[in-house]
Amino acid sequence: MEKSTKVPVVSKEVLLPFILITSLFTLWGFANDITNPMVAAFATVMEISTAKAALIQFAFYGGYATMAIPAALFIRKYSYKKGILLGLGLYAFGALLFYPAAKYEIFEFFLFSLYILTFGLAFLETTANPYILAMGDERTATQRLNLAQAFNPIGSLLGMFVASKFILTFLDSDKRNEMGELIFTNLDEAQKMVIRTHDLTIIRNPYLILGFVVILMFVVISFLKMPERTKNIEIGSVYDSFKRLIKNGKYREGVWAQLFYVAAQIMCWTFIIQYADNLGIAKAEAQNYNIVAMGMFLVSRFICTFLMKYVNSRVLLTLFAIGGMITTFCTVFIGGITGLYFLIATSFFMSLMFPTIYGIALHGLNEEDSTLGAAGLVMAIVGGAIMPIFQGAIIDFKTIGAFSAVNISFLLPFVCFCIIAIYGYRTMKVHD
Repeated sequence: MEKSTKVPVVSKEVLLPFILITSLFTLWGFANDITNPMVAAFATVMEISTAKAALIQFAFYGGYATMAIPAALFIRKYSYKKGILLGLGLYAFGALLFYPAAKYEIFEFFLFSLYILTFGLAFLETTANPYILAMGDERTATQRLNLAQAFNPIGSLLGMFVASKFILTFLDSDKRNEMGELIFTNLDEAQKMVIRTHDLTIIRNPYLILGFVVILMFVVISFLKMPERTKNIEIGSVYDSFKRLIKNGKYREGVWAQLFYVAAQIMCWTFIIQYADNLGIAKAEAQNYNIVAMGMFLVSRFICTFLMKYVNSRVLLTLFAIGGMITTFCTVFIGGITGLYFLIATSFFMSLMFPTIYGIALHGLNEEDSTLGAAGLVMAIVGGAIMPIFQGAIIDFKTIGAFSAVNISFLLPFVCFCIIAIYGYRTMKVHD
């Protein structure tokens, strides 16, 4: 009688490539979460509305939407390695553009810098996610991607830590008087100019360091031999792939679910500072709550990777989406410090969503379709560009009826989790 062989999540043959590609997840996690608190920072130092400051997220995640499809076409024609190198090059260039942006003190220049930076992230994500899925047996693909994605929040935690300890803490524009009011708003224009120059330099420096770190990664990977496809896919087949993807209901709905997931994630992490600020908590201290939320997100990622050995990923997605609905509902209607704790707890339920939606949507696709399909799912990150602007506009109302506008604004992620729960249910009952 033969012994049943256990299918490994990552085999020894691809362990080194898996580790190298997984390190990229940490790199873009850092960029994502050093940038989220900048919405609140720019709103103060540049004296602009929350809605306008949220253009930071529009530029950041708009870069994904712009470059995801071109990145997929590039990778189809050339190779994973060339896609990674081009992505790292664009990433570094965008980060280094923070130097002239800070020098000229132009908000739109910062937006342009982030837009270019995320061209690089689009290349990296479009390459890394399907590559991880392909590194082993299809039966463990979603579990393998959850494992790789678990290292993304490590970069996110580092980005949050740098934002809290090396940016927000040193912003003179965020200093308050004994009444808890911002001193900056009552200064004359000459004093404000001095503080603005100082604070924009503080914001600039971590991005410059990041740019040089990415350049170093570019050099290392350029000298490493990495496994590639046995053959390249012809560009001429793109139209046929696109038609097949559009007809695939599980994939098509997965793109929408991914769009609303990323929107929920970015709203919960970006505006946690405004939620805390409404309770009288300073930005630097509020960012510590964001770090706790990311810590829960990281722990939950590993828990979910373990649970997927025993529980179907579609069931987990549905249950966790319902959990997100509950926590955001409490964030809105309970409010206060308890509402803040519920907002933090939302990160626990968000942890498995991106890689699980990604894995479910691409499951069963051939290599020809999965590359373009992966680009569609990365392009769905545009949800993080659009929805925060609407949430920022709601927050600018200050109050809506008897409720704080900040609280009411979290109905938007609540709706997003409702849509994800519906997708999870349909993958079990309709697309099974």
